[in-house]
This record gives sequence, structure tokens and C-alpha cells, in this order.
Amino acid sequence: MRKIKLSIVVILGLVLPLVSCGNIESTGNAPQWKSYSGDPVIERKVDSVLNLMTLEEKIGQMNQYSGNFAVTGEVAETKAGEYLKKGMIGSTFNTFGADHIRMLQEQNLKYSRLKIPMLFAADVIHGLETTFPIPLAEACSWDLELMEQSARIAAEEATASGIAWNFAPMIDIARDPRWGRVMEGAGEDPYLGSLVARARVKGFQGIETYKDFSKINTMMATSKHFVGYGAAQAGRDYHSVDMSVRTLHETYLPPFKAAVDEGVTSFMTAFNDLNGVPCTGNKYLFKEILRDQWGFGGMVVTDYTAIQEMVAHGFARDIKHATELAIDAGIDMDMISEGFVTCLKELVEEGKVSEKQIDVAVSRILEMKFLLGLFDDPFKYCDAERQKKTVMNPEYLKAAREVAQRSIVLLENKNNVLPLEKDEPKRVALIGPFVKERESLNGEWAIKGDRSKSVTLMEGLQEKYRDSQVKFSYAQGTSLPVIDRTTQKVSTTTVPDRSGFPEAINLARNSDVILVAMGEKYHWSGEAASRTDITLPGNQRELLKELKKTGKPIILVLFNGRPLDLSWEAENMDAIVEAWYPGTMAGHAVADVLSGDYNPSAKLVMTFPRNVGQIPIFYNVKNTGRPFDENNPADYRSSYIDSPNSPVYPFGYGLSYTSFEYTNAMISSKKLERGGDLTVSVDVTNTGNMDGEEVVQLYIHDKVGSVVRPVKELKGFKKIHLKKGETKAVEFTIDEEMLKMYNIDMEWVAEPGEFEAWIGASSADESNHLEFSLVE
Repeated sequence: MRKIKLSIVVILGLVLPLVSCGNIESTGNAPQWKSYSGDPVIERKVDSVLNLMTLEEKIGQMNQYSGNFAVTGEVAETKAGEYLKKGMIGSTFNTFGADHIRMLQEQNLKYSRLKIPMLFAADVIHGLETTFPIPLAEACSWDLELMEQSARIAAEEATASGIAWNFAPMIDIARDPRWGRVMEGAGEDPYLGSLVARARVKGFQGIETYKDFSKINTMMATSKHFVGYGAAQAGRDYHSVDMSVRTLHETYLPPFKAAVDEGVTSFMTAFNDLNGVPCTGNKYLFKEILRDQWGFGGMVVTDYTAIQEMVAHGFARDIKHATELAIDAGIDMDMISEGFVTCLKELVEEGKVSEKQIDVAVSRILEMKFLLGLFDDPFKYCDAERQKKTVMNPEYLKAAREVAQRSIVLLENKNNVLPLEKDEPKRVALIGPFVKERESLNGEWAIKGDRSKSVTLMEGLQEKYRDSQVKFSYAQGTSLPVIDRTTQKVSTTTVPDRSGFPEAINLARNSDVILVAMGEKYHWSGEAASRTDITLPGNQRELLKELKKTGKPIILVLFNGRPLDLSWEAENMDAIVEAWYPGTMAGHAVADVLSGDYNPSAKLVMTFPRNVGQIPIFYNVKNTGRPFDENNPADYRSSYIDSPNSPVYPFGYGLSYTSFEYTNAMISSKKLERGGDLTVSVDVTNTGNMDGEEVVQLYIHDKVGSVVRPVKELKGFKKIHLKKGETKAVEFTIDEEMLKMYNIDMEWVAEPGEFEAWIGASSADESNHLEFSLVE
């Protein structure tokens, strides 16, 4: 390995003095390389290597494969293996383990004429082996430092296992719970989504100094999917997206801009077409917005086979045409499609693509490899001893438990049936398919999380109540249906029957409290897991209806990856605990909440609809000319004849075992002058019997604008801890920047006029209302 490392240094040492500093030179409309780092030393190194490369070698750097082409120490006789032997693979993904990646890097360097290191990537969405709650759940904590911490731990484990590039975070705004990939994002709100995007980028990249990736635990982060993927028609994955430029800029672009501002290194294209143009071939997105307007200098990689899919879209005639469209749009790396590696050379020879275009893309790729230190040490991330010490260490497992606690949302708690006090004698019937379910607890995209190591609810409860007065008994009652991934339909051989009902009902009758654990099998949410019916799958609701007839209090604990239709459950369950998929420490975290050892504090980041007919449903809608007032109903208003407009649970909603009172809302001035600011405040008092945390939320409404404005928009929040009986004043500063919007000419401005504000416990809380004006 020493010879290989020296050869890289020698090549660079010989060439560096011969190459002038600066970006790729070009004239006219030829492409320009604007580096990510702006570091002239890095730029010189990139130019030096680039000048030594053949066209084929350049194209090879733009080629990415799944890392299964080498298993034992010599590349397999596959197409990918053949490209590796030609030095024409720049990156691989989803290959793990320090020793295995070392072997692959050795193979790469053996065949690479210039000894250009390979870049190893993976989808580390919510942890590598220590699995945290799914991102949707974690966002419900409203704790940005917590989200940064979990991303940092994921990066520590990933970089110790050979991974230098992460295909996360997913920051798509999502307002349709039918879409399975809502579990990967931060929900429906662009303001909160932008803050979460920054926190996760910061955590994954772990850079102390902006753009300094010199340490062994730094990795590239990827903003995905650019853009609009979360707005797929009918919630069907990969489906078409059609939206106005206004909606695109107001709602779907802000988290991506926030990621750029945080220094994210790469973007991934979205599968969908946007207004008729597939994102992977969309110049408007990647040239006009990402490069020209935002000044992004990092890499752009396609999603899996996205170049090839432009043919199926009907946007490209064949893979060659799709390749031309992708490179013209500014795409740097092709994941799996093999379009670049098979077609780019011919396109250059035909004059349809310039070598300067390729040089720009390759420069971005080489810069990242230099920034990561891979040219200095191709095996920087291949330390088996570090991997053993890092992965799933006790400190990380403890953090995973704490993050899971703070991600669990208490939706109902009638008559204070929760918490289950350990010193109160109770017979608790544990019923449902998730009492002992282990496989699903990590959720989807638990990339290397060992599902056999996840703590079940039963195990968590048994440990929590081992020496208590609470006694448990168990009956499964029913099972979970599964999906046949080949046909994308519920498997007819696994449809649950009622044979377990009698045992469960009998157990319930002989207990004081019924605790039912239900939800979705983990592959019912995630990629390619869209649903038209978002009620509890199978006959779980049917079992709940039978248990309800016993007259005993019922606590429903849910494990799922999306907002569900809980219209019946909300009316009939005594308590509902939304646990989501909590990860490795699932059972312990849920037991912490059920027992009251942790007082739940999470708040929803997606609205829970009453039924699919309301979808898409979100809090920051715009008014119609005939708005419906639930307090003063009238005919011929914007409403349904068979359902209220309101959801079951609104954005920002979540209960606690204590209670909070908001009083004394105040504003420092009724007028806000341009360039100035004002403050709004409220007193929050813990009026219950337990210490607790509360997410205090600020919403603002622009009453009259040059375009119709949302009825309210989240503009700030603070998570506070209050001891029982304690009062704290919570204050927010409002300035001109906070009031900006895209006006009728799509200019980002703050228009003078009247505004109203609310400080409350959720988007539906309008009890603390204030008004002010922005004046010239």
C-alpha cells in the first residue's frame, strides 16, 4: 500500500508546479467550474490531475456502481468489474466494512493508471448500525441539536466503516401521507424543514471550519431529492409533479437552499418529472437555480438509474439521448444507468457534448476526493480497529434511546390513563402484533441496522416493570399482513384472520387495562410503498372494536412510518401513543414514556387527516373567497358535506403528562419599521403535577398581500423545560426578514401592511392573538 500511496504523491508533485492556479478556463458559453471550497491549492491539484487524464478516464470518474462487483479480493467478471479494470469507476455505494472497502480500494488503485481513489457512498438515513428513529419521527422532537447529534453519530459509525459520502438527508417537503417516503423527511413545513435540513447536514458533515473535511469522521452529505419528489400526484411514488413556480419557490425549494447555506457538498436528482421535464434533465433546476442563483459548487449525482428512466418518461429517445440531456442539465455522476460510461465518448466525438462539460463535472468529483483527503490516504476511512470501537458502542445506544423518547408523540390521554405508574397494582393485557415484533422496529432504510438486535416492546416493558406492581399477560390477537414486493400487492397468503381474537378478548376481560401495540410492517412505508388506504392494515381496527366492547381502558401504541387515518381510534381509544419506528432501542424508549420516566414532549410535523379524501392536507393553506367557519357554519362555503375540514390531529400537536397554560401575550410595538424589529412574548406555566417540556410555536399571517397568503405560517419555536408550577416568559423577535414573501412579480420582499401573530401549543391554537403593522 505504501507504493500506491507514494505514486499518487509523485504524480501530483511532478505536475503541480506546471499548472497555473484557478478554475477551468473557457470562453463564450462554455461551462465554467466554480469550486466548492474556493481553495486555490485544491483547485491547482484538481487541474493537475485533470490535465493528465484521458477522456475515458474522465468519463470513468463520472460512473457510479453498486459495490457488489468485487467480493473476494479480485473483481468479478461483471460489466462493473470490467470497467474497474479500465480504471473507469469513480464511486461505489452500499458496500460496508473497513476491511471490505480497503480491499475494493486496493483493487481500484491496482487498475487506475493515475491512482485516483474511489469514493464510497451509502444511504445512511437514520443511523448505520445504531439505528435512530426514522427522520419523520425525529423531526417531531423539534430539537435541532438532537437531530444534529444523531446525524453525527451516524457519521461516526459510517466513516469508521469505510463510508465517506452519505446519500442523506432527504429534505423533500411532504404533505401526502399516502406517499411512503414521508418517513425519510421532516414533514410538511418549509420553515421547520429548512432548519432540520441544516441540522442534519451539519451533523453528517461534522465540519468545524466551513468546508474543512480533514478529519477521519467527516463525510459528504447529500441533499435529496431535487426537487418536488414529495408532491408526487396521488401520493404514488415516482409519479409526475405539476406545480406553479410560486409553489416551487415558496414551499419545496427552501430546505434545499438552507442545505446549500449550511455547506452541503452534493445534491441528488429526483425521479419525478417537474412540470413535464424529468428532474435529471432539468436545466432550470440544476443550472439556473442551483448553480447560477445559489452558487452551489459541489457535486450532483443522479438517483438510481434516473438517466435511463428519462427514456421511460418519454423525454429521451434512448440512453444516448438521455445521457446528452443529463450532462447538458449539469449532472456530474451517473448512478447505475451506465449512460455516461457508454455514451459520453461518442457524444463528444459527434460534437453533441464538449469535453469542457466533462471537465467541469470531473473537476467537481476530484475536488471532493481531495477535500476528503483520499488522494493523501486512499484508506483514510478503512480502520477496522476504529470500526470495532465505534459501532454500536454504549454511548451511542444511550443516545438512540434518548432520541427515541423525544420522538414519541402522545396523541390522546383521556382520563389520564397514562402513565402506567409502577407502584399502582394493575393487570395489563398486552395485545397486538407489535408487542413482540422486532423486525419492523428500525423502519425502512435502516441500512446496516441489525433488526435482530432491536429491543421489542415486550422486552422494554418487562425490564421497566420488573419489580413493580404492574403485571403483564400477552395474546397476539392478530398478525400483520405483508406486501408481495413483486406484485406490489398485499400477499393473499398472509391476510390476517380472526382466529386469535377470542384469546385476546378473554385476556382483556380479565385485566384492568388493555395495552394494544399495532401498526404497519416496516416495508409498508418507505420507497415504493404508497398506500391508498392509510387506516391500520389488516383487521387491526376490527380487533380494536372487539376490545372496546369489554369496557376496559385501552392504550394504543402505534408503530408506523406515516400519518394514519385514526378517525375511529381518536374517538374510541383512551390513550394513543405514536411511537413511529423508534430504532434499535425501541422497546426501552416506549417503556420510558408509558411509565412516565420520560414525559412525552414531541409534536407532529405532519397533519393527520380524517380520511384520504382530505389529502393533501396541511396547516398553512390559503383562504378561498368563501372560507368556512366551523363556529358559524353556512351553506355554499368551502367545505365537505361528509367531513369537517379540520384534521384529526394538526401540525404542531402533541400532548404531555402535565399541562401548560399560555397567558399574558404581549407585543413591544404595534408598528414594525423597515430595518427594525419588535418582540412578542407569552408566559407559559406548567400547571400539572409533573416536570415537562413544551414546544412553544410562533405563527404569523400576512392579512393582505399582492398575492394570497397562507392563513398562518410557522416563523419560530422554542422548546422549553418547566418544573411543575414553574412559569417562563418566552420571547420571539420579529423583523422584516421574517415577513418576506414572493410578491406578484416573484420578488423576495416584505410588503407593508397588517399582520397577526399567534403564540401557542400547535398550529390550531389561536388563543394568544396579537396584531402589528409593517410600515415604510
